[in-house]
Amino acid sequence: MKQFFKDYSIVICLVIALAGFLGSLYFSEILHLIPCVFCWYQRILLYPLVPIFAVGVATKDRGVWRYALPLAIISVGVGIYQLLLVYGVIAAANSCTVGISCAAITWSLFGFITIPLLALLEAITILILLLIYRNSYAERI
Repeated sequence: MKQFFKDYSIVICLVIALAGFLGSLYFSEILHLIPCVFCWYQRILLYPLVPIFAVGVATKDRGVWRYALPLAIISVGVGIYQLLLVYGVIAAANSCTVGISCAAITWSLFGFITIPLLALLEAITILILLLIYRNSYAERI
């Protein structure tokens, strides 16, 4: 199983990023949920990962993790901050008062899975897979 994740982590990252990309468009364009400021930040960090991973898979670029890792790290940070806003651990910033509140829950599944939680889980999963890939890449050199 460990070897599977080493060999296919970038492909899995591509599938996860593509699912997040399509999911975010589904929430905004089909369900008409207006993204908050931090949701836009998450999208800005997620959308470039789709072509980065696609080109990395197509060209078999072993260094693709170098391009994606900074975006994943920042995305995890933004996701944690937004989740803290949603759960009321920290107060909403002034940027969250324009449009929809960043602390508002506009959609949930099973009463606890929210859009910010999905974005954070996606970012954490991609980050972990990139670290696995980076470590396996370093072992091959």
